[in-house]
Amino acid sequence: MRTDLPVLGAVEPRTAVRFYDNPVIGGFHPDPSVCRVGEDYYLVCSSFEYFPGVPIFHSRDLVHWRQIGNVLDRPSQLPPGTSASGGIYAPTLRHHDGRFWLITTNVSAGGNFLVTAERPEGPWSDPVWIDLPGIDPDLAWDEDGNCWCAVSGVQVARIDPGTGAVLERPLHAWSGTGLQYPEAPHLYRIGEWWYLMIAEGGTERGHTVTTARARTPRGPWHPAPTNPILTHRSTNHAIQSTGHADLVTTPDGDWWMVLLATRPRGFTPSFHVLGRETFLTPVKWVDGWPRVGPVNLTERAPAAWHPVEPDPPRDDFDTADLAPRWISPYARLVDSWSLVDRPGWLTLHATGPTLDAPGATFVGRRQQHQDCRVAARVELGSGRAGLSVRLDEAHHYDLEVADGHVAVIARIGPLRRRVAERPVPPGPLTLAITTRTDDTGAPDLVGFHVDGDPTPLAELDGRYLSTEVATGFTGRVIGMYATEGTASFDWFDYEPATAPPR
Repeated sequence: MRTDLPVLGAVEPRTAVRFYDNPVIGGFHPDPSVCRVGEDYYLVCSSFEYFPGVPIFHSRDLVHWRQIGNVLDRPSQLPPGTSASGGIYAPTLRHHDGRFWLITTNVSAGGNFLVTAERPEGPWSDPVWIDLPGIDPDLAWDEDGNCWCAVSGVQVARIDPGTGAVLERPLHAWSGTGLQYPEAPHLYRIGEWWYLMIAEGGTERGHTVTTARARTPRGPWHPAPTNPILTHRSTNHAIQSTGHADLVTTPDGDWWMVLLATRPRGFTPSFHVLGRETFLTPVKWVDGWPRVGPVNLTERAPAAWHPVEPDPPRDDFDTADLAPRWISPYARLVDSWSLVDRPGWLTLHATGPTLDAPGATFVGRRQQHQDCRVAARVELGSGRAGLSVRLDEAHHYDLEVADGHVAVIARIGPLRRRVAERPVPPGPLTLAITTRTDDTGAPDLVGFHVDGDPTPLAELDGRYLSTEVATGFTGRVIGMYATEGTASFDWFDYEPATAPPR
Protein backbone atom coordinates (compact mmCIF):
# COMPACT_ATOMS: atom_id res chain seq x y z
CA MET A 1 0.00 0.00 0.00
CA ARG A 2 1.20 3.54 -0.73
CA THR A 3 1.26 6.67 1.39
CA ASP A 4 1.76 10.18 0.01
CA LEU A 5 4.05 12.19 2.27
CA PRO A 6 3.25 15.76 3.36
CA VAL A 7 4.48 18.47 0.97
CA LEU A 8 7.99 19.60 1.87
CA GLY A 9 8.16 23.20 2.99
CA ALA A 10 4.51 23.45 3.99
CA VAL A 11 3.93 25.92 6.79
CA GLU A 12 1.54 23.61 8.61
CA PRO A 13 2.08 19.82 8.58
CA ARG A 14 -0.87 17.97 7.18
CA THR A 15 -2.10 14.46 7.70
CA ALA A 16 -0.70 11.93 5.25
CA VAL A 17 -3.13 10.78 2.60
CA ARG A 18 -3.16 7.01 2.21
CA PHE A 19 -4.09 5.05 -0.87
CA TYR A 20 -4.92 1.39 -1.37
CA ASP A 21 -4.65 -0.94 -4.34
CA ASN A 22 -7.55 -2.88 -5.85
CA PRO A 23 -8.51 -5.66 -5.63
CA VAL A 24 -8.51 -5.73 -1.83
CA ILE A 25 -8.90 -9.54 -1.94
CA GLY A 26 -7.28 -10.88 -5.08
CA GLY A 27 -8.01 -14.09 -6.91
CA PHE A 28 -11.13 -16.23 -7.01
CA HIS A 29 -13.18 -14.37 -4.35
CA PRO A 30 -16.46 -13.41 -6.08
CA ASP A 31 -19.85 -12.15 -4.87
CA PRO A 32 -18.59 -10.34 -1.74
CA SER A 33 -20.96 -9.52 1.10
CA VAL A 34 -19.89 -7.41 4.05
CA CYS A 35 -21.18 -6.34 7.44
CA ARG A 36 -19.79 -4.18 10.26
CA VAL A 37 -19.92 -4.91 13.98
CA GLY A 38 -18.56 -1.93 15.93
CA GLU A 39 -15.19 -1.17 14.36
CA ASP A 40 -14.78 -4.64 12.85
CA TYR A 41 -15.75 -5.67 9.33
CA TYR A 42 -16.50 -9.20 8.15
CA LEU A 43 -16.72 -10.33 4.54
CA VAL A 44 -17.69 -13.58 2.78
CA CYS A 45 -17.46 -14.79 -0.82
CA SER A 46 -18.88 -17.53 -3.01
CA SER A 47 -16.99 -20.82 -3.06
CA PHE A 48 -18.91 -22.87 -5.70
CA GLU A 49 -17.72 -26.52 -5.79
CA TYR A 50 -14.87 -26.13 -3.29
CA PHE A 51 -14.72 -27.46 0.26
CA PRO A 52 -14.61 -25.98 2.84
CA GLY A 53 -17.10 -23.41 1.60
CA VAL A 54 -17.67 -19.66 1.99
CA PRO A 55 -14.37 -18.12 3.13
CA ILE A 56 -14.84 -15.47 5.82
CA PHE A 57 -12.48 -12.53 6.34
CA HIS A 58 -11.92 -9.89 9.03
CA SER A 59 -10.72 -6.29 8.68
CA ARG A 60 -10.52 -3.10 10.73
CA ASP A 61 -10.28 -0.75 7.74
CA LEU A 62 -11.96 -2.42 4.70
CA VAL A 63 -8.58 -2.56 2.94
CA HIS A 64 -6.51 -5.15 4.81
CA TRP A 65 -8.27 -8.51 5.13
CA ARG A 66 -7.30 -11.73 6.90
CA GLN A 67 -9.12 -15.01 6.39
CA ILE A 68 -10.34 -16.29 9.76
CA GLY A 69 -12.11 -19.45 8.62
CA ASN A 70 -14.74 -20.97 6.36
CA VAL A 71 -18.43 -20.89 7.21
CA LEU A 72 -19.26 -24.31 5.71
CA ASP A 73 -16.57 -26.60 7.07
CA ARG A 74 -18.28 -29.96 7.61
CA PRO A 75 -20.27 -32.37 5.42
CA SER A 76 -23.53 -31.77 7.32
CA GLN A 77 -23.45 -28.18 6.04
CA LEU A 78 -22.10 -28.91 2.60
CA PRO A 79 -22.96 -32.39 1.34
CA PRO A 80 -20.70 -33.63 -1.48
CA GLY A 81 -21.94 -34.20 -4.97
CA THR A 82 -21.79 -31.22 -7.31
CA SER A 83 -20.08 -30.15 -10.52
CA ALA A 84 -17.61 -27.50 -11.62
CA SER A 85 -19.12 -24.06 -10.97
CA GLY A 86 -21.97 -25.70 -9.05
CA GLY A 87 -22.32 -25.75 -5.28
CA ILE A 88 -22.45 -22.55 -3.21
CA TYR A 89 -23.55 -19.30 -4.85
CA ALA A 90 -23.57 -15.72 -3.56
CA PRO A 91 -23.85 -15.61 0.24
CA THR A 92 -25.13 -12.63 2.23
CA LEU A 93 -23.62 -11.96 5.67
CA ARG A 94 -25.44 -9.91 8.29
CA HIS A 95 -25.22 -9.27 12.05
CA HIS A 96 -28.52 -8.97 13.91
CA ASP A 97 -29.66 -9.38 17.50
CA GLY A 98 -26.20 -10.41 18.68
CA ARG A 99 -25.70 -13.15 16.08
CA PHE A 100 -24.13 -13.55 12.66
CA TRP A 101 -26.50 -14.72 9.93
CA LEU A 102 -25.44 -16.09 6.58
CA ILE A 103 -27.86 -17.01 3.81
CA THR A 104 -26.82 -18.60 0.53
CA THR A 105 -27.79 -21.10 -2.16
CA ASN A 106 -26.54 -24.61 -2.80
CA VAL A 107 -27.55 -24.86 -6.45
CA SER A 108 -26.53 -28.52 -6.56
CA ALA A 109 -28.41 -29.77 -3.49
CA GLY A 110 -31.29 -28.22 -1.59
CA GLY A 111 -31.53 -24.60 -2.71
CA ASN A 112 -31.58 -21.68 -0.28
CA PHE A 113 -30.55 -22.04 3.37
CA LEU A 114 -29.18 -20.03 6.26
CA VAL A 115 -26.71 -20.71 9.05
CA THR A 116 -25.92 -18.71 12.19
CA ALA A 117 -23.06 -18.27 14.65
CA GLU A 118 -22.25 -16.28 17.76
CA ARG A 119 -18.71 -15.69 16.52
CA PRO A 120 -17.64 -15.17 12.90
CA GLU A 121 -14.95 -17.84 13.28
CA GLY A 122 -17.71 -20.32 14.10
CA PRO A 123 -18.85 -22.85 14.78
CA TRP A 124 -21.70 -22.19 12.39
CA SER A 125 -24.99 -24.05 12.69
CA ASP A 126 -26.33 -26.73 10.40
CA PRO A 127 -28.49 -25.37 7.55
CA VAL A 128 -32.04 -24.12 8.00
CA TRP A 129 -33.64 -24.62 4.58
CA ILE A 130 -35.94 -21.99 3.07
CA ASP A 131 -38.61 -22.92 0.54
CA LEU A 132 -37.98 -20.04 -1.84
CA PRO A 133 -36.99 -20.28 -5.52
CA GLY A 134 -34.13 -18.29 -6.97
CA ILE A 135 -30.51 -17.65 -6.03
CA ASP A 136 -28.49 -14.89 -4.32
CA PRO A 137 -30.72 -14.61 -1.22
CA ASP A 138 -30.51 -11.60 1.09
CA LEU A 139 -31.61 -10.92 4.68
CA ALA A 140 -32.88 -7.70 6.26
CA TRP A 141 -34.94 -6.85 9.36
CA ASP A 142 -37.48 -4.07 9.73
CA GLU A 143 -38.19 -1.96 12.82
CA ASP A 144 -40.85 -4.44 13.97
CA GLY A 145 -38.42 -7.36 13.90
CA ASN A 146 -39.78 -8.91 10.71
CA CYS A 147 -37.18 -10.70 8.59
CA TRP A 148 -37.27 -10.13 4.83
CA CYS A 149 -35.58 -12.30 2.24
CA ALA A 150 -34.95 -11.08 -1.31
CA VAL A 151 -33.97 -13.45 -4.12
CA SER A 152 -33.02 -13.11 -7.77
CA GLY A 153 -35.82 -12.13 -10.03
CA VAL A 154 -36.32 -9.93 -7.93
CA GLN A 155 -38.80 -11.13 -5.31
CA VAL A 156 -39.15 -10.31 -1.62
CA ALA A 157 -40.70 -12.56 1.02
CA ARG A 158 -41.16 -12.39 4.79
CA ILE A 159 -39.67 -15.43 6.51
CA ASP A 160 -39.04 -16.90 9.94
CA PRO A 161 -35.24 -17.15 10.03
CA GLY A 162 -35.37 -19.60 12.92
CA THR A 163 -37.38 -22.23 11.07
CA GLY A 164 -37.08 -21.16 7.44
CA ALA A 165 -40.86 -20.91 7.10
CA VAL A 166 -42.15 -18.47 4.48
CA LEU A 167 -44.63 -16.23 6.33
CA GLU A 168 -45.63 -13.97 3.46
CA ARG A 169 -45.58 -15.15 -0.13
CA PRO A 170 -42.91 -13.80 -2.45
CA LEU A 171 -43.82 -10.38 -3.79
CA HIS A 172 -42.50 -9.24 -7.14
CA ALA A 173 -40.38 -6.23 -6.29
CA TRP A 174 -38.39 -4.80 -9.20
CA SER A 175 -36.70 -6.35 -12.22
CA GLY A 176 -34.25 -3.54 -12.79
CA THR A 177 -33.75 -1.55 -15.96
CA GLY A 178 -34.50 -4.37 -18.40
CA LEU A 179 -31.10 -6.08 -18.67
CA GLN A 180 -30.72 -9.85 -18.32
CA TYR A 181 -30.35 -11.65 -15.01
CA PRO A 182 -31.62 -9.22 -12.35
CA GLU A 183 -29.95 -10.81 -9.33
CA ALA A 184 -27.78 -10.24 -6.25
CA PRO A 185 -30.47 -8.23 -4.41
CA HIS A 186 -29.62 -6.47 -1.16
CA LEU A 187 -32.17 -4.63 1.01
CA TYR A 188 -31.13 -1.71 3.23
CA ARG A 189 -33.12 0.51 5.58
CA ILE A 190 -31.43 3.94 5.31
CA GLY A 191 -33.22 6.88 6.87
CA GLU A 192 -36.89 6.89 5.86
CA TRP A 193 -36.33 4.74 2.80
CA TRP A 194 -35.78 1.10 1.97
CA TYR A 195 -33.22 0.67 -0.81
CA LEU A 196 -33.00 -2.34 -3.12
CA MET A 197 -29.65 -2.73 -4.90
CA ILE A 198 -29.26 -5.42 -7.55
CA ALA A 199 -26.92 -6.60 -10.30
CA GLU A 200 -28.00 -6.74 -13.93
CA GLY A 201 -26.55 -7.66 -17.29
CA GLY A 202 -24.91 -10.93 -16.26
CA THR A 203 -21.63 -11.32 -14.41
CA GLU A 204 -19.58 -10.77 -17.57
CA ARG A 205 -18.56 -7.54 -19.36
CA GLY A 206 -22.11 -6.15 -19.30
CA HIS A 207 -22.34 -6.28 -15.50
CA THR A 208 -24.03 -3.32 -13.78
CA VAL A 209 -25.27 -2.18 -10.39
CA THR A 210 -28.71 -0.56 -10.23
CA THR A 211 -30.92 0.55 -7.36
CA ALA A 212 -34.49 1.47 -6.44
CA ARG A 213 -36.20 2.62 -3.23
CA ALA A 214 -39.54 2.32 -1.44
CA ARG A 215 -41.10 3.23 1.86
CA THR A 216 -41.54 -0.44 2.88
CA PRO A 217 -40.08 -3.78 1.75
CA ARG A 218 -43.42 -4.47 0.07
CA GLY A 219 -42.88 -1.58 -2.34
CA PRO A 220 -43.79 0.04 -4.64
CA TRP A 221 -40.20 0.47 -5.80
CA HIS A 222 -39.00 3.56 -7.68
CA PRO A 223 -35.74 3.31 -9.69
CA ALA A 224 -32.85 5.72 -9.29
CA PRO A 225 -32.85 8.40 -12.01
CA THR A 226 -29.14 7.78 -12.65
CA ASN A 227 -29.24 3.98 -13.10
CA PRO A 228 -26.95 2.18 -13.52
CA ILE A 229 -25.12 3.61 -10.55
CA LEU A 230 -22.03 1.60 -11.56
CA THR A 231 -20.83 -0.16 -14.70
CA HIS A 232 -17.62 -0.44 -16.72
CA ARG A 233 -19.32 -1.97 -19.77
CA SER A 234 -18.11 -0.77 -23.20
CA THR A 235 -15.00 0.87 -21.74
CA ASN A 236 -11.30 0.11 -22.00
CA HIS A 237 -10.86 0.25 -18.23
CA ALA A 238 -8.37 -2.26 -16.79
CA ILE A 239 -11.13 -3.39 -14.40
CA GLN A 240 -14.15 -5.04 -16.02
CA SER A 241 -17.37 -6.88 -15.09
CA THR A 242 -18.07 -4.60 -12.12
CA GLY A 243 -21.17 -5.64 -10.18
CA HIS A 244 -22.72 -7.84 -7.50
CA ALA A 245 -22.16 -5.20 -4.84
CA ASP A 246 -22.86 -4.71 -1.13
CA LEU A 247 -22.86 -1.49 0.92
CA VAL A 248 -21.30 -0.79 4.30
CA THR A 249 -20.87 2.33 6.41
CA THR A 250 -17.91 3.19 8.61
CA PRO A 251 -18.22 4.29 12.27
CA ASP A 252 -17.64 7.91 11.16
CA GLY A 253 -20.48 7.76 8.62
CA ASP A 254 -18.64 7.23 5.32
CA TRP A 255 -20.12 4.78 2.84
CA TRP A 256 -18.26 2.14 0.85
CA MET A 257 -19.10 -0.59 -1.62
CA VAL A 258 -17.54 -4.01 -2.04
CA LEU A 259 -18.10 -5.65 -5.40
CA LEU A 260 -16.76 -8.24 -7.78
CA ALA A 261 -14.81 -7.39 -10.90
CA THR A 262 -12.17 -8.91 -13.18
CA ARG A 263 -8.81 -7.88 -14.60
CA PRO A 264 -8.70 -9.29 -18.16
CA ARG A 265 -5.44 -9.25 -20.08
CA GLY A 266 -4.09 -10.24 -23.48
CA PHE A 267 -5.31 -9.70 -27.03
CA THR A 268 -9.01 -9.26 -27.74
CA PRO A 269 -11.35 -10.42 -26.29
CA SER A 270 -8.90 -10.48 -23.33
CA PHE A 271 -8.83 -13.22 -20.71
CA HIS A 272 -9.24 -13.21 -16.95
CA VAL A 273 -7.47 -16.11 -15.30
CA LEU A 274 -7.81 -15.36 -11.58
CA GLY A 275 -11.58 -15.42 -11.54
CA ARG A 276 -13.80 -12.64 -10.22
CA GLU A 277 -12.12 -10.74 -7.40
CA THR A 278 -13.22 -8.48 -4.52
CA PHE A 279 -12.84 -4.72 -5.05
CA LEU A 280 -13.58 -1.72 -2.82
CA THR A 281 -14.81 1.72 -3.89
CA PRO A 282 -16.19 4.82 -2.12
CA VAL A 283 -19.87 5.79 -2.26
CA LYS A 284 -21.34 9.29 -2.26
CA TRP A 285 -24.99 10.16 -1.61
CA VAL A 286 -26.56 12.75 -3.93
CA ASP A 287 -30.24 13.74 -3.68
CA GLY A 288 -31.00 10.62 -1.67
CA TRP A 289 -29.30 8.16 -4.05
CA PRO A 290 -25.91 6.42 -3.96
CA ARG A 291 -23.33 7.49 -6.55
CA VAL A 292 -20.35 5.27 -7.35
CA GLY A 293 -17.42 4.85 -9.67
CA PRO A 294 -15.57 4.30 -11.70
CA VAL A 295 -13.68 1.67 -9.70
CA ASN A 296 -9.96 2.32 -9.93
CA LEU A 297 -6.85 0.23 -9.39
CA THR A 298 -5.72 2.83 -6.84
CA GLU A 299 -8.14 4.65 -4.54
CA ARG A 300 -7.91 7.01 -1.58
CA ALA A 301 -8.20 4.89 1.56
CA PRO A 302 -10.76 5.08 4.37
CA ALA A 303 -9.79 7.06 7.46
CA ALA A 304 -9.00 3.95 9.50
CA TRP A 305 -5.76 2.16 8.64
CA HIS A 306 -4.99 -1.20 10.20
CA PRO A 307 -2.55 -3.32 8.18
CA VAL A 308 -2.45 -7.03 9.00
CA GLU A 309 0.50 -9.36 9.02
CA PRO A 310 0.46 -11.20 5.68
CA ASP A 311 0.49 -14.96 5.57
CA PRO A 312 4.04 -16.32 5.41
CA PRO A 313 4.95 -17.47 1.90
CA ARG A 314 5.74 -20.98 3.15
CA ASP A 315 3.43 -23.48 4.82
CA ASP A 316 5.58 -26.07 6.61
CA PHE A 317 2.56 -28.17 7.62
CA ASP A 318 3.60 -28.04 11.27
CA THR A 319 0.14 -27.15 12.61
CA ALA A 320 -2.59 -29.45 13.88
CA ASP A 321 -4.93 -28.63 10.98
CA LEU A 322 -4.76 -27.12 7.53
CA ALA A 323 -4.94 -23.33 7.28
CA PRO A 324 -8.36 -22.03 6.12
CA ARG A 325 -7.00 -20.99 2.71
CA TRP A 326 -6.58 -24.66 1.66
CA ILE A 327 -9.50 -25.95 -0.41
CA SER A 328 -10.42 -29.11 -2.32
CA PRO A 329 -12.94 -29.75 -5.11
CA TYR A 330 -16.29 -31.16 -3.94
CA ALA A 331 -15.12 -32.73 -0.67
CA ARG A 332 -12.05 -33.57 1.39
CA LEU A 333 -12.32 -37.16 2.52
CA VAL A 334 -10.92 -37.86 5.97
CA ASP A 335 -8.68 -40.67 4.72
CA SER A 336 -7.34 -38.65 1.76
CA TRP A 337 -4.93 -36.44 3.73
CA SER A 338 -3.00 -36.36 6.99
CA LEU A 339 -0.72 -34.09 8.98
CA VAL A 340 0.13 -36.85 11.49
CA ASP A 341 1.10 -39.80 9.27
CA ARG A 342 4.43 -38.04 8.84
CA PRO A 343 4.68 -35.08 11.24
CA GLY A 344 5.76 -31.87 9.53
CA TRP A 345 4.56 -33.14 6.16
CA LEU A 346 1.20 -33.12 4.38
CA THR A 347 0.58 -36.69 3.23
CA LEU A 348 -1.93 -37.26 0.45
CA HIS A 349 -3.54 -40.62 -0.29
CA ALA A 350 -5.04 -41.10 -3.74
CA THR A 351 -8.83 -41.43 -3.83
CA GLY A 352 -9.31 -41.15 -7.59
CA PRO A 353 -7.17 -42.11 -10.58
CA THR A 354 -7.17 -38.80 -12.48
CA LEU A 355 -7.69 -35.05 -12.16
CA ASP A 356 -9.83 -35.33 -15.30
CA ALA A 357 -12.79 -36.54 -13.22
CA PRO A 358 -14.22 -35.74 -9.79
CA GLY A 359 -12.93 -37.76 -6.86
CA ALA A 360 -9.17 -37.21 -7.01
CA THR A 361 -7.21 -36.05 -3.96
CA PHE A 362 -6.30 -32.37 -4.43
CA VAL A 363 -5.42 -29.72 -1.82
CA GLY A 364 -4.83 -26.24 -3.23
CA ARG A 365 -5.17 -22.52 -2.75
CA ARG A 366 -6.45 -19.72 -4.95
CA GLN A 367 -3.99 -18.00 -7.27
CA GLN A 368 -4.22 -14.39 -6.09
CA HIS A 369 -1.60 -12.57 -8.18
CA GLN A 370 -1.26 -12.32 -11.92
CA ASP A 371 2.47 -13.07 -11.71
CA CYS A 372 3.47 -15.56 -9.03
CA ARG A 373 5.67 -18.52 -8.12
CA VAL A 374 4.47 -21.69 -6.41
CA ALA A 375 6.84 -24.42 -5.23
CA ALA A 376 6.58 -27.58 -3.13
CA ARG A 377 8.94 -30.25 -1.86
CA VAL A 378 7.45 -33.68 -2.57
CA GLU A 379 8.50 -37.23 -1.83
CA LEU A 380 6.64 -39.91 -3.70
CA GLY A 381 6.00 -43.07 -1.71
CA SER A 382 4.55 -44.93 -4.67
CA GLY A 383 2.31 -44.05 -7.53
CA ARG A 384 1.64 -40.64 -9.05
CA ALA A 385 1.51 -37.09 -7.63
CA GLY A 386 2.50 -33.49 -8.25
CA LEU A 387 1.38 -29.88 -8.61
CA SER A 388 -1.56 -28.71 -10.69
CA VAL A 389 -3.03 -25.40 -11.87
CA ARG A 390 -6.78 -26.08 -12.00
CA LEU A 391 -9.90 -24.44 -13.38
CA ASP A 392 -11.95 -27.64 -13.68
CA GLU A 393 -11.61 -31.28 -14.70
CA ALA A 394 -11.30 -30.35 -18.38
CA HIS A 395 -8.88 -27.44 -17.95
CA HIS A 396 -5.71 -27.92 -15.88
CA TYR A 397 -1.92 -28.07 -16.26
CA ASP A 398 -0.02 -30.64 -14.17
CA LEU A 399 3.60 -31.11 -13.14
CA GLU A 400 3.56 -34.80 -12.31
CA VAL A 401 6.05 -37.29 -10.83
CA ALA A 402 5.68 -41.02 -11.57
CA ASP A 403 7.82 -44.00 -12.63
CA GLY A 404 11.13 -42.17 -12.24
CA HIS A 405 10.08 -39.27 -14.50
CA VAL A 406 8.60 -35.81 -14.09
CA ALA A 407 6.22 -34.67 -16.81
CA VAL A 408 4.18 -31.64 -17.82
CA ILE A 409 0.63 -32.64 -18.77
CA ALA A 410 -1.91 -30.30 -20.37
CA ARG A 411 -5.66 -30.99 -20.29
CA ILE A 412 -7.55 -28.56 -22.53
CA GLY A 413 -11.15 -29.48 -23.20
CA PRO A 414 -11.27 -32.95 -24.79
CA LEU A 415 -7.51 -33.01 -25.39
CA ARG A 416 -4.91 -34.39 -22.97
CA ARG A 417 -1.25 -34.23 -23.91
CA ARG A 418 2.07 -35.07 -22.27
CA VAL A 419 3.97 -31.93 -23.28
CA ALA A 420 7.45 -32.62 -21.86
CA GLU A 421 9.22 -35.00 -19.50
CA ARG A 422 12.61 -35.90 -18.07
CA PRO A 423 14.00 -38.57 -15.75
CA VAL A 424 14.54 -37.70 -12.09
CA PRO A 425 16.47 -39.50 -9.32
CA PRO A 426 14.61 -41.16 -6.45
CA GLY A 427 13.96 -39.15 -3.30
CA PRO A 428 12.45 -35.71 -2.62
CA LEU A 429 12.01 -33.26 -5.49
CA THR A 430 11.24 -29.56 -5.57
CA LEU A 431 8.50 -28.78 -8.09
CA ALA A 432 7.67 -25.20 -9.08
CA ILE A 433 5.08 -23.47 -11.24
CA THR A 434 5.44 -19.83 -12.32
CA THR A 435 3.10 -17.45 -14.07
CA ARG A 436 4.40 -14.38 -15.87
CA THR A 437 2.81 -11.64 -17.92
CA ASP A 438 3.12 -12.19 -21.64
CA ASP A 439 3.12 -9.64 -24.46
CA THR A 440 2.24 -12.00 -27.30
CA GLY A 441 -1.53 -11.90 -26.82
CA ALA A 442 -1.83 -14.47 -24.05
CA PRO A 443 -2.80 -13.26 -20.57
CA ASP A 444 0.26 -15.04 -19.13
CA LEU A 445 2.67 -17.92 -19.58
CA VAL A 446 2.68 -20.83 -17.13
CA GLY A 447 6.14 -22.33 -16.54
CA PHE A 448 7.10 -25.65 -14.94
CA HIS A 449 10.42 -26.14 -13.13
CA VAL A 450 12.18 -29.01 -11.36
CA ASP A 451 14.75 -28.78 -8.54
CA GLY A 452 15.48 -25.10 -8.98
CA ASP A 453 16.31 -25.25 -12.70
CA PRO A 454 15.63 -21.73 -14.03
CA THR A 455 14.97 -23.16 -17.49
CA PRO A 456 11.39 -24.41 -17.56
CA LEU A 457 10.69 -27.98 -18.54
CA ALA A 458 7.81 -26.41 -20.50
CA GLU A 459 5.97 -23.09 -20.71
CA LEU A 460 2.31 -23.06 -21.73
CA ASP A 461 -0.14 -20.41 -22.90
CA GLY A 462 -2.27 -19.31 -19.94
CA ARG A 463 -5.39 -18.42 -21.93
CA TYR A 464 -6.53 -22.05 -21.89
CA LEU A 465 -6.89 -21.81 -18.12
CA SER A 466 -9.14 -18.74 -18.30
CA THR A 467 -12.87 -18.26 -17.88
CA GLU A 468 -13.18 -17.08 -21.48
CA VAL A 469 -11.99 -20.53 -22.66
CA ALA A 470 -13.12 -22.89 -19.90
CA THR A 471 -16.35 -21.00 -19.01
CA GLY A 472 -17.75 -21.08 -15.48
CA PHE A 473 -17.66 -18.86 -12.40
CA THR A 474 -14.41 -19.78 -10.66
CA GLY A 475 -10.71 -18.94 -11.04
CA ARG A 476 -7.40 -20.72 -10.91
CA VAL A 477 -6.54 -22.88 -7.91
CA ILE A 478 -2.95 -24.16 -7.59
CA GLY A 479 -2.19 -27.13 -5.39
CA MET A 480 -0.89 -30.59 -4.61
CA TYR A 481 -2.45 -33.84 -5.73
CA ALA A 482 -2.08 -37.61 -5.67
CA THR A 483 -3.82 -39.84 -8.19
CA GLU A 484 -2.10 -43.11 -7.35
CA GLY A 485 -0.58 -44.35 -4.08
CA THR A 486 0.77 -41.89 -1.51
CA ALA A 487 2.84 -38.71 -1.62
CA SER A 488 4.19 -36.48 1.16
CA PHE A 489 4.78 -32.73 0.85
CA ASP A 490 7.33 -31.15 3.21
CA TRP A 491 6.38 -27.56 2.43
CA PHE A 492 4.48 -25.38 -0.03
CA ASP A 493 5.51 -21.86 -1.09
CA TYR A 494 3.35 -19.19 -2.68
CA GLU A 495 4.81 -15.77 -3.54
CA PRO A 496 3.82 -12.98 -5.91
CA ALA A 497 6.50 -12.41 -8.53
CA THR A 498 6.68 -8.77 -7.47
CA ALA A 499 5.95 -8.00 -3.81
CA PRO A 500 3.18 -5.38 -3.49
CA PRO A 501 4.19 -2.02 -2.01
CA ARG A 502 3.45 -1.58 1.68
